[in-house]
Amino acid sequence: MTVALHSCNRHRWGMDKPLHVIFGAGQIGTRVATILLARGERVRVVARSSRVAGTEHAAGDARDLAFAESAARGATVVYDTMNPLYHQWKHQLLPTAAGALHAATKAGAKLVALDCLYMYGAPAGPMTEDSPIQPNSKKGVLRAELAELRLSALRRGEAQVAIARASDFFGAGLPASWFSDRFFNRILAGKPAECLGDPDLPHSYTYADDVATALVTLGDAAEATGVWHVPTLPAEPTRALAERIGAALGVAVRMTTMSPLLLRAIGVFAPFMRELPEMAYQWQAPFVLDDTKFRTRFGSVPTAMDDQIATTAAWARERFIRSRAA
Repeated sequence: MTVALHSCNRHRWGMDKPLHVIFGAGQIGTRVATILLARGERVRVVARSSRVAGTEHAAGDARDLAFAESAARGATVVYDTMNPLYHQWKHQLLPTAAGALHAATKAGAKLVALDCLYMYGAPAGPMTEDSPIQPNSKKGVLRAELAELRLSALRRGEAQVAIARASDFFGAGLPASWFSDRFFNRILAGKPAECLGDPDLPHSYTYADDVATALVTLGDAAEATGVWHVPTLPAEPTRALAERIGAALGVAVRMTTMSPLLLRAIGVFAPFMRELPEMAYQWQAPFVLDDTKFRTRFGSVPTAMDDQIATTAAWARERFIRSRAA
């Protein structure tokens, strides 16, 4: 293992402070690190190569249990924000998560793990933390197995585990979401935005900054274990959210439904796209997350829609409009 410290001065790095260890330096892990750094916390990010400015860095593969244990030694909270690409889930999802769980267990730290809603399958109504686990996709089955891995450790008293479940992400800088570079490039070029199913059905989208805030909140609350749904604004149609973004950027947004044929064709060159058809069920009926439990316990509310749109549009304007004009 390599832990990169940019100074050997113990006081400067706050080595006497509780250590927060984040597995994953992707779109959520970096946000968690930013929140913790702003509070003056000591933060170590565990990733194969990516670094987050201002943090310690542990370079390696979480599937290596010895490495994972060493990387999290001394931690008070371990955050698992890792999420392999769809086409890698079969071989990587459970082993990487097992590494973070092992690390937290050995450190005597609380594990706060990011999760999605796939294990619930096609919902018959708003999804709560008590909704039945009835996956209807291969990825949903894997997510159900992952949840059981974590929760069984909690039930056995081996680790304190909190699982934060979010719906599809919305916000700035989200390469692995529906509101990715592909979305912005298309709407700014006058092409229709894409949806896997009906864009006029209610669909919950969780603001990425709220996901990170929720993870930190759970990390701070030692007694808060089990499953928690991240605060999320009331569901609205995908088309409505896309049109809000378009209006903020000064473009009219149209929507199109991605056909299985198109996905197969794109999947020849992009393995990620081949994995999408089985997830279309999420846009074939209302897909609504209920966050009552989290809001009631912590008094948390999601970021206001106007602020979500303004922040996301400002990022997109800088990335896709001003940078190209320079």
